[in-house]
Amino acid sequence: MTTKQRAYLKSLAMTMEPIFQIGKSSMTPEFTKAIDEALAARELIKISVLKNCADDPKALAELLGERTHSQVVQVIGKRIVLYREGKDKNKKIQLP
Repeated sequence: MTTKQRAYLKSLAMTMEPIFQIGKSSMTPEFTKAIDEALAARELIKISVLKNCADDPKALAELLGERTHSQVVQVIGKRIVLYREGKDKNKKIQLP
């Protein structure tokens, strides 16, 4: 992903609300599956890491990226933005 594409995705993510929250139970297989399904439907999602989660948000982002085959767009504080390109007919976001 180029810096121009990453900047474009960041600008799209600025207006989004987080659709998932990572709490005390951290990463479960069910949570990973739900994120995978959300990426298939939306391509770009924002996740919030709650204060009671002991794990580092950057480490969680990398782990989620590996498990869901997505790219980490950014990690700012306790917010994670993930992107995975959709299939041809389900493509919603056109990268520059």
